[in-house]
Amino acid sequence: MLKKLLLYSSICIVYITLIAFQYNNHKRGVHTIVLDAGHGGKDGGAPCVSGTCNEADITLAIVLKLGKKIEQLLPDTKVYYTRKDDSYPSLHYRAEFANDRNADLFISIHCNSRDPYYKTEPDGYKTVTYSVGKGKKKKTLTKEIQQYKRVKYNSNAKGLETYIWTPNKNEQKTDAIAALENAEIYKDPEYKTKYGGGVDINSTEFIAKAKLRTKKYFVRSTMLATHVQTEGSLAGRTDGNIRQRGIGIWVLQATAMPSILVETGYVSNPEEERYLNSAAGQAEMADIIARAIKKYDAELQNKNIPNTPEKSVTITKHYEYTLPKQYTSHMMPVQYTS
Repeated sequence: MLKKLLLYSSICIVYITLIAFQYNNHKRGVHTIVLDAGHGGKDGGAPCVSGTCNEADITLAIVLKLGKKIEQLLPDTKVYYTRKDDSYPSLHYRAEFANDRNADLFISIHCNSRDPYYKTEPDGYKTVTYSVGKGKKKKTLTKEIQQYKRVKYNSNAKGLETYIWTPNKNEQKTDAIAALENAEIYKDPEYKTKYGGGVDINSTEFIAKAKLRTKKYFVRSTMLATHVQTEGSLAGRTDGNIRQRGIGIWVLQATAMPSILVETGYVSNPEEERYLNSAAGQAEMADIIARAIKKYDAELQNKNIPNTPEKSVTITKHYEYTLPKQYTSHMMPVQYTS
């Protein structure tokens, strides 16, 4: 009887251990990803400098290629899309879509843009006739006067940038990137009801709530962003670094999971536009991000990376984070005020 009891107990222990092992394996790694093609439909995003395309078209093309690449590299991972055509899901919908699916990652794809600049340049000479002297001594002379013109130049800004969200109540609320990405929120007369339950998304109350959520996912968001920038550099893309945004990018603030926003390049730069608007360029960008996700997934499965930052991240009074060096090589320093 005792032997049977011991055997039964041993079987139970093995069974429980196997279940626990499977559970832990299930919890680690990336099992569900939500891909978000920025803008779309009524919101074309940034126009291409050539006038032949816009940001929304390019982001959709990259996202569709990225989804297929993820399915090849991580066949057990579910991929969802906030849009798969030229439609405009609201920013609120995009975040809720990811939250409702309990996604392990939210990746929003965008294109950057920068205004053209002007220079005053020489534009030949103009012959001017003038007189000197009076009466019989009066003479007519000519001289050449330098002319100038105002010349417009397209921005030469280029490169891959990855944004993560960092709570910071002191950062100025006029950030150009945030304003561009969130413009559609403020065009909606009911945005205060839809976005943040009647709370201004840049208010102290909303940021305080989002801050708690961000602490939980900051480490993993930074890990993935680091892999994206590293893979981009290896592929020859100009490294625009990881950038931390303290306000205004709704989809990063409102998603309850590690989240990044990838600015794939500058459509205001003719060279970058040609790259991003080409099938080859879009495929390469999809490969870069997919390889980054693959490395991130492998890292989670091989290491016990915490969801919360307290064990590996020091939070200062300015809400800055001190991360292990391997996750900060591409990160821009955060300039926070007291």
